[in-house]
Amino acid sequence: MKRTIVRVSVFFFLLLMSYQMMNRPYSQHYIDAMKKDAVTVAAQKDELYQELLQKAPEYEVKAQNAKIDRIWKAMPGYNGLKVNIEKSYKKMKRAGAFDEKLLVYDQVKPDVHLDSLKPEPIYRGHPDKPMVSFIINVAWGNEYLQEMLPVLQKHRVKATFFLEGRWVKHHPELAKAIQNGGHEIGNHSYNHPDMSKLTRERISEQLRKTNEQIDETLGVKPKWFAPPSGSFRKEVVDQAHKMGMGTILWTVDTIDWQKPQPAVLQQRVLSKVHNGAMILMHPTDPTAKSLAVLIQNLHEKGYQIGTVSQLMNEKRLVEE
Repeated sequence: MKRTIVRVSVFFFLLLMSYQMMNRPYSQHYIDAMKKDAVTVAAQKDELYQELLQKAPEYEVKAQNAKIDRIWKAMPGYNGLKVNIEKSYKKMKRAGAFDEKLLVYDQVKPDVHLDSLKPEPIYRGHPDKPMVSFIINVAWGNEYLQEMLPVLQKHRVKATFFLEGRWVKHHPELAKAIQNGGHEIGNHSYNHPDMSKLTRERISEQLRKTNEQIDETLGVKPKWFAPPSGSFRKEVVDQAHKMGMGTILWTVDTIDWQKPQPAVLQQRVLSKVHNGAMILMHPTDPTAKSLAVLIQNLHEKGYQIGTVSQLMNEKRLVEE
């Protein structure tokens, strides 16, 4: 009986204390808020703060909307930049003067996003984004694939591998090795037909069967579709869109299936690369021999290398 009385007493005591803390005008939360307001008011009277307010608009960058380009078709948007006044002021106050190198920015999203555009093929990322993607179409070349994966891993590069459904069915372990490397998985049709010549039903079947095979083997639902040989028509893009996939093409082609000398392949890529480039590859001998050199040279040129999804992302790169 005594224990019950003690427990009830403690409960009501704690309840009372909580109520008082919530309703006291000078609770710690209230005091902290007052201090913050006082600091803000004091800062606003500071000449440095006023200078920052005045100059901030000069450093801001307007967000760019996703759009349908006349030449490049669907193109992603790109975040803008807005100066974070409070954070910038704190850094400059410690330094004692305005310094543009101490500006702190917040990213501002565009109003129009890639996924809100009507279905159109995608050839490249945003032209202001210093990133490129390796898009690697796989329907053969297993031996070279096993040479390429360790190179990508060594250099911490993630690519987007577009897998043929039939290939996944026959080579599940290799497909899993690609996935385990952290690479993005895309749809490359089921058995590599000319998609532009198929009926609507056959287009749908090619896309659906491949997605089902990839899901069964890897537990992944592809977000992107790369038509074999880049052959497509409007119906292909529309059907892929209905299945939640964007249609991916390229702007830089290694033409590695012609088996050029590695030096030729490397020059072909490095002479044409640009912001937002999607670089088409296959698991071939010249590509396997060129991969490390390409990665090194692209990094030296200031490009990051990411997946298609990373390239299409509106976020600005930290290193810009």
